[in-house]
Amino acid sequence: MEILVCARRVPDTSENEIQLNSAGNDIERDELVYSINEADNYAVEEALQIVARVGGNVTVATVGGEDDEEILRREMAMGANHGVLITDEAFRGSDGRGIASILKAFVQKGHYDLILTGIQAEDGGAQVGGMLAALLDYPFASLVNSIEILDGKKLKVSREIEGGNKEINEIDLPCVLSIQTGINEPRYVGMKGIRQVASLPIPTFGTSELGIPPGAVGEAAAKVKRVDYFVPALGKGAEILQGSREENIDKVLELVIAKGGLK
Repeated sequence: MEILVCARRVPDTSENEIQLNSAGNDIERDELVYSINEADNYAVEEALQIVARVGGNVTVATVGGEDDEEILRREMAMGANHGVLITDEAFRGSDGRGIASILKAFVQKGHYDLILTGIQAEDGGAQVGGMLAALLDYPFASLVNSIEILDGKKLKVSREIEGGNKEINEIDLPCVLSIQTGINEPRYVGMKGIRQVASLPIPTFGTSELGIPPGAVGEAAAKVKRVDYFVPALGKGAEILQGSREENIDKVLELVIAKGGLK
């Protein structure tokens, strides 16, 4: 089975102090530490587990710039067979549909039985998986938390729905699935593995290789533009606790007792 995983490089929220830029339409990105989008890491792990069961190859692709190559090498160290960097100055400023259009053009250059994405991007929304499926006219399922290969032509997938319930569906291949975090436990990637793939070539694809007309994607073609970015106002009654962990534990207990939570 040939599986494509669409991955994204995002600011690592555990390593960064996020601040808004002066224009108020984005975050300050100059000094940020980046890593692979967490949900995409689960999608790569799931692809690797499927290939371990039924055979095949895993390709990880990202739309971005030269710096995004680092996440491709990380996923190759994790076990992916190939990494592909989809990059072009013309792609800058693309909205969700633009990114999906770029990925569609790449998918049509190859043959993939299954396309996986993470459920959402940590620095954006959960748009691209569904849009990509629509553009390709492929079946789509989101919030997927288990995958069973039936006969090489169909999958049985479980997905989360409201109320903590699960929905079981059969879905034809090829298809696009958005993978829920927690579906598996992504394997550890050590420095030795990263060094082993450090010199492997990573092919790049741009507008000319993908046959994307000038102006079809990018900022000029975007139908959705971010006009504001803000930190929500402190809610009424909310309290930010200051002090050490031990001090805050005592304060939390006092507050819970005062509100009748403990007797």
